[in-house]
Amino acid sequence: MDEIKDSAYFQDSPCTEIKSFFDTAPPLKDVIEINRKLEEFKKRNHSSSEHKRSRRVVCITSGGTTVPLEQRCVRYIDNFSSGHRGAASTEYFLKAGYSVIFLYRRGTCQPYCRSLPDDLLLECFDITDELNIGVNPGDAEAVKRAVSEHHSAVIKGNLLKLPFTTIFEYLQILQLIALSMRSLGSSAMFYLSAAVSDFYVPWEAMMVHKIQSHTGPLDMRLAQVPKMLLALRKDWAPLAFCISFKLETDTEILLEKADMALTKYNVHMVVANELLTRKEEVIVVSKSGNITVCRDKNQDGADV
Repeated sequence: MDEIKDSAYFQDSPCTEIKSFFDTAPPLKDVIEINRKLEEFKKRNHSSSEHKRSRRVVCITSGGTTVPLEQRCVRYIDNFSSGHRGAASTEYFLKAGYSVIFLYRRGTCQPYCRSLPDDLLLECFDITDELNIGVNPGDAEAVKRAVSEHHSAVIKGNLLKLPFTTIFEYLQILQLIALSMRSLGSSAMFYLSAAVSDFYVPWEAMMVHKIQSHTGPLDMRLAQVPKMLLALRKDWAPLAFCISFKLETDTEILLEKADMALTKYNVHMVVANELLTRKEEVIVVSKSGNITVCRDKNQDGADV
């Protein structure tokens, strides 16, 4: 991340909290490899002559971030996000002709897997003889469709999957993606459906080793995660179309918070979710008005 930390953005930005977050975050592994994949993906899709025009590229974030409590992490803070909504949205964006960078939490739902059992290998497959494994007849059609559609998207180069686990990984990779997509201008989109932690333990404030229970009750102060949306919209990829998500448990403040995010971060839309009804309906908030979107009862729902 050295090239990122020394960029003009950080030299000119008043957002010292953002700079401090990246300066003190543990180094991201495989930065060179991630950047290589991003550049290859961008060139293949934005310079594509398949339809005599460049494809639009969307970064979809999915799943929830963890907050480590130790540097050699044993314990961490998590949330309930399963990644179903991000995975389902990826399928629809690909179907609509977009190329997708899928930034997802390791172990969460993947595109084209929503109709498959959670424990795919043990539930979908049988041993036909000592050397071969076959698909159960009842699952054959769903497995064939999932494998075919996923394989098609990957082979065509329209789907790039990048995993994360911690809040540190997520925000560093998101920044790499945004800086790479900046050159796409208005052909780029961000669909930020990941459940991002609001609080974290700064790396330098963490215990290195496992926190010992014999020391008594745990008293730990969490810092606020800097609002990276501001940096993304202003500096990282200012011309990209940006959709953020807002989840609240209190319906009284949901739309107020969504309107506030719309104005404060200058995003184009905010998808407002109320916890108890999030699987059935959302409210899309924009400067031109609000639209309530209800789940089609004839289709599989997309969980948060």
